[in-house]
Amino acid sequence: MITDRIKRNQVFDFIKDMVMINLGMAIYDVGWAAFMLPYHITTGGGAGLAAILQYATGFPMQYTLLIVNAVLLLLAWWQLGSKFTLKTLYAVISLTFYLEIGQQIVTQDDGTLIKVLGDNQESMACILGAILNGLGIGLVFMSGGSTGGWDIIAALINKYKNVTIGRVLLYLDLFVIASCWPLFHNWQMVVLGYVTLVVYTFTVDMMINSSQRSVQFTIYSKRENDIMEAIRKETGHTSTLLFGEGGYTHEGTKVLITVVYKREQVRVLRLIRDVDPEAFVTLHSVEGAYGKGFNMIKA
Repeated sequence: MITDRIKRNQVFDFIKDMVMINLGMAIYDVGWAAFMLPYHITTGGGAGLAAILQYATGFPMQYTLLIVNAVLLLLAWWQLGSKFTLKTLYAVISLTFYLEIGQQIVTQDDGTLIKVLGDNQESMACILGAILNGLGIGLVFMSGGSTGGWDIIAALINKYKNVTIGRVLLYLDLFVIASCWPLFHNWQMVVLGYVTLVVYTFTVDMMINSSQRSVQFTIYSKRENDIMEAIRKETGHTSTLLFGEGGYTHEGTKVLITVVYKREQVRVLRLIRDVDPEAFVTLHSVEGAYGKGFNMIKA
């Protein structure tokens, strides 16, 4: 009975995540097709690198992303697990599909893309494209997926090195945007690329309250060991058991405490629900988490 309930929950969660990833990718690709690509604006990440290649050679960015991600997803499957890889694969396929359709819609008879805001509107296109990019990626991240590319590389580095995913992504993004100058000798493209990155990052941060912030779970359950094992297996985070006493019953009880990244909050809540739907859970925002699995202590 419990197993059937867990399976139903997992199926429902998976379908909901796929729908949200699909919606996120549609919004993300509108940002590129309607605003970024027509005005030759780039940004960081694998998408930014693919866009630069399209501006320089005409080779569609969606196919560059598809080829690069095909290789990276093999690494992800091997190192990061099947759930992350399957959701990322779905996001990559959606990304390719919507970019193809979006560019076809805004392509004119002469092969150029329609500038929906008119000429000389690069700054506004930069802002609108970045906001749509951030909204789309935020939905994908909140559903446990990613768009591949740098996300996979950063996740692999984070797994073996005590370097935050955010810092790895930042370094890669700065490098990609700076590479515009040797190719196009256009400082406007470089500046707008950095503006896009800032607005995009801020939008994603607003949506998911920063993927690098942490939350502390305090869990009261009679199945604390099962919950602790599920969290360890699915997220890699360990937990601490505290021994307490019920204020009304005066019966002994165990309290489970664990700290996870904000982006993992929904996944952990689902794990708790699947193991013990009657568990009592409180969440607390954590300003900083230091130690194994999180940031190094620097003072």
